[in-house]
Amino acid sequence: MSKRHFRSTFAALVTSTALVAFPAFAQDTPAAEEAAVNPDIVVTAQKRSESLQNVPISITALGTKKLDELGVSNFNTYSQQLPSVSAQSGGTPGTNVIYMRGVASGGDGNHSGSLPSVGVYLDEQPVTTIGGNLDVHVYDIARIESLSGPQGTLYGASSEAGTIRIITNKPSTKGIDWRFDAEGNTVEHGGQGGKLEGMFNLPLGNAAALRVVGFYQRDAGFIDNVPGTRTFCGTTTYDGNGDVNGCIRDGISVNNAAFVGEDTNYTDTYGGRAALLVELDDNWTVTPAVMYQETKSHGSYAYDPSVGDLQYQHFFEDSRDDKFIQAALTIEGKVGNWDVTYAAAYLDRKTASSNDYTDYSESYDSYYESLGGLAYYFAYVDSGGNTIDPRQKVLGTDHFKKFSQELRFASPSDNPVRFVGGAFYQYQSNDIHQDYQITNLGPTVSVNGLPGTLWLTEQHRIDRDYAMFGEVSFDLAPTVTATIGGRAFYYNNDLIGFFGFGRDPAGDWTASPPNAAYSPGTGVASCFTTNGERLYTKDSNGDWIRTGSSTLVAPVVAGTPCTNLGTYSNGTVVPTVAKDHGFTYRANLTWKPSRDLLFYATASRGFRPGGINRRGDFGAYQPDYLQNYELGFKTTWADGKVRLNGAIYQQEWKDFQFSYLGPNSFTVIINGPDARIKGFDLDLSGNFGPLSINLAGAYTDAKIQQNLCHEFDPTFTCILIPAIGSTPAVTDIDAPAGTRLPITPQWKMSGTIRYTVPVGSAKGFVQLNGMYKGSAPSDLRLANNALQGDLRSFSTLNFSLGADWDKFNFEFFVSNLTDERGDLSRFVQCGLCTRTYIVPTQPRTFGVRIGAKY
Repeated sequence: MSKRHFRSTFAALVTSTALVAFPAFAQDTPAAEEAAVNPDIVVTAQKRSESLQNVPISITALGTKKLDELGVSNFNTYSQQLPSVSAQSGGTPGTNVIYMRGVASGGDGNHSGSLPSVGVYLDEQPVTTIGGNLDVHVYDIARIESLSGPQGTLYGASSEAGTIRIITNKPSTKGIDWRFDAEGNTVEHGGQGGKLEGMFNLPLGNAAALRVVGFYQRDAGFIDNVPGTRTFCGTTTYDGNGDVNGCIRDGISVNNAAFVGEDTNYTDTYGGRAALLVELDDNWTVTPAVMYQETKSHGSYAYDPSVGDLQYQHFFEDSRDDKFIQAALTIEGKVGNWDVTYAAAYLDRKTASSNDYTDYSESYDSYYESLGGLAYYFAYVDSGGNTIDPRQKVLGTDHFKKFSQELRFASPSDNPVRFVGGAFYQYQSNDIHQDYQITNLGPTVSVNGLPGTLWLTEQHRIDRDYAMFGEVSFDLAPTVTATIGGRAFYYNNDLIGFFGFGRDPAGDWTASPPNAAYSPGTGVASCFTTNGERLYTKDSNGDWIRTGSSTLVAPVVAGTPCTNLGTYSNGTVVPTVAKDHGFTYRANLTWKPSRDLLFYATASRGFRPGGINRRGDFGAYQPDYLQNYELGFKTTWADGKVRLNGAIYQQEWKDFQFSYLGPNSFTVIINGPDARIKGFDLDLSGNFGPLSINLAGAYTDAKIQQNLCHEFDPTFTCILIPAIGSTPAVTDIDAPAGTRLPITPQWKMSGTIRYTVPVGSAKGFVQLNGMYKGSAPSDLRLANNALQGDLRSFSTLNFSLGADWDKFNFEFFVSNLTDERGDLSRFVQCGLCTRTYIVPTQPRTFGVRIGAKY
């Protein structure tokens, strides 16, 4: 931990405690204020409604009141308050990959990569998606539950390391209720933003009610796209034998004048949510719900420190449109004295993005400089054979669909033997489109039928999950309970489509113009032909040769010239499949010696399914598993005014799925070495009349136990054994055993101090909220981390001052009070790129919030 940051954060928290605590003892306060205790927080982490202090799980819950006090509206704001949660940002909202307790290998988030290791739920329905989290707007939310550790028994495949649950406020038949909130803010070094939010609850007779929520939010920009130029290789140079030996940088020179602008990274988010409650009788309710949200992001949320603070140089527009609609149905009732729950949901998410990829052109032009640069080696020419500007942009779309069903039964909660369990089914699909475009690129060097497209990824992915699950709890004694649970699962995932460059299937190896993109490992050159073989295959010597046929099998996925990712079968190509089955479990022993004390011990296992690499020549990757051993306690003190909860754990992560940029800067997934993760969580809350304090912290020590090899090696010795007669064997280690896993800091802490005092008919308040996040590697591979640099430690302080009346509230706030430039993520755009980008915390922001309710 950085001593400077630790001292500044600790001093700020202690000083603010003293400042707000002093008047608490210097004035008379009402007896009711002095006797105030922490309200009982009810959670449903174990698929039952229970007090937080009775649940033997490491869980953090942020209720409606706390979410409002902290001004939470999205993942970035609530994740700051969850010490066990970290994330790898893709640079724009909705692209975060969520991690818990250090279970992070980095490089995740690709639209056809590994399934997430942390599950996200909206009410009863999973909304976990590939390619970034579903960043649900937070308003009129009952609570957010963060469940640390494997939740594979009750929550399944993508809850290997933990689960985040967003629980909405439900319709109520008790009366009309409405609420309206508004915010305006200005970002230092940037623009202005704000939000409008509203909720309306309307009873429809005595047995039905409708609840409707609407919102709009503008996140102001604060990163500038500044003027820049790029000059590429032009004149090719030759040696005395007439062979190419380099180039002169007198080629095409370009600037980004058309795209220069200030505060380019702004985002608009808008949408709504509606739920209908129908009480069929005293026991049965039906709740259909629907939510729509669209997030439009502009510019890049990452800056280039080599250009300047909060600045970058891009040569095409950056944008992302992320919209989803989710329809859900929950039926709850009783059969006898057993609770029955049926939850079904359909999620349809579409994203469309355009990204500058000039860094790729710049880096590969330098990499191929000895071969004449891109202009010669790749022959970027127009239809007339003239050399063209090699800059690229990437147009991408993903159409993600998810359908899930769960049927669950629970016995009465007051029985000495209790059961909860049921069946689960989930079907998810993703239509993946990535079009790497070069303006005026000629048809002879483009993907077949798509002039201007240098590389195309067009694939269809399906992930299916089936499970039976159950947990049984036995009261062995009045104060001792044992729980045993399991989940039997089966997954069946497949992938089919096209990836790569174009090629004339009837042309020879030395097609004109010379073009490195004509290599046979990808693209049309590796498509299946009608004789069941690929257009080019390797002979016994490992050399590429043409097959006997040049007639390609008709494409399976629309928009492709042919199919090279799949399996040939009876004259067509069918998807490549990865499937398996297994079992996860949880065993727990709980001792509750008194009403205010609880101790527990847990052994649990989580998993993540395997899948198919979207670069088909790398085959499948296998599932990985997380074994967790945990001891925890939950305590209540001072007549309920103080809570102190904690847990200590050790986790064994087996054969973890590791993503990296492989050939052609194409994401490849392999099973890496084992890792061991040790740590603890602490959560303290106190309510002393007008003064409330919340402090939470997590320590994580996550390291690999074997070498991470540059080339896949199941022995993890990383010894390359060359052919006979060549150079001696060499080691090929990207990260030696003992290297820290990336992204997750060793220390993360958060704290809130709030003091409330009567001011006339209102309750005035002052609040200080702080967060400290230690440093962490940005990449597991040592060379890559040296290039990108560590994620630096940082702390942020947020201040607010305001007053609450019965039906009105006003608040002035400053977030990131010290204008700290914290690192949320670091990345490069391609495998050979050297420009490092940093996704920063939002600079100091001043704002005002007002609200009214009835």
